[in-house]
Parts: sequence; C-alpha cells; structure tokens
Amino acid sequence: QVQLVESGGGLVQTGGSLRLSCAASGRTFSSYAMGWFRQAPGKEREFVAGISWSGGNSYYKDSVKGRFTISRDNGKNTVYLQMNSLKPEDTAVYHCAAHTTLSDLLKGNFASWGQGTQVTVSS
Repeated sequence: QVQLVESGGGLVQTGGSLRLSCAASGRTFSSYAMGWFRQAPGKEREFVAGISWSGGNSYYKDSVKGRFTISRDNGKNTVYLQMNSLKPEDTAVYHCAAHTTLSDLLKGNFASWGQGTQVTVSS
C-alpha cells in the first residue's frame, strides 16, 4: 500500500488553471494505477481522471476532456492533474487514489486514498 498526500488546490477564477500534485510514499508507486476523484458538497464522489502504472493509458470524465491532463513521474513518486479552463462546476475536494489496476479505479475500488485538496472556482 502507498500513502498519498495531495497539494496544489486553491481559489481561482473561471478560466484559470491549477496543477494538483499527489505525492506517494513507498517503493511500489510505479506498480499502481493512479486516479483523481472529486466530491462537491451534497454530491456523490465522481471519477475525474486515471492513468495506468506506466503512464501509457489514461481516461477522463467526459466533462473534463480537453481541459484536464493527468500525468505521473514514477521517479518522483508523484501524479499530477493539470486543470485548465476551470469552471465553477469544477469546484470540489479533489482526492487521489491508487489501485493495482486502472479498471479497479474506474469501478471506484481503492487500495489507497488521499485526504484531499480543495479546489474552488469563482464565477
């Protein structure tokens, strides 16, 4: 299992950008698929983006395609979420998650879960 710590959230205006980071502890980071999820107040948690252990495959929620990019640096044990053209509806707590397979993440199964970082987009 890996321990996950997110950072990079904040307050930004509509159309702005943020880059979230998720630092993982443990020597097995490169064997995990990683994902970003978000939860807004009063709403269910939703998948945002996921990336395979090698970085060769990635998936996105339809509403963020073309605006968000997930990437990873296995040498730094870190996964990133670059968010551009932010909208008020992107406001949520963003969590990173890990599992051995990307398909498990897409099903909402997690081996590890971070505490989250708040993203607020003002209109």
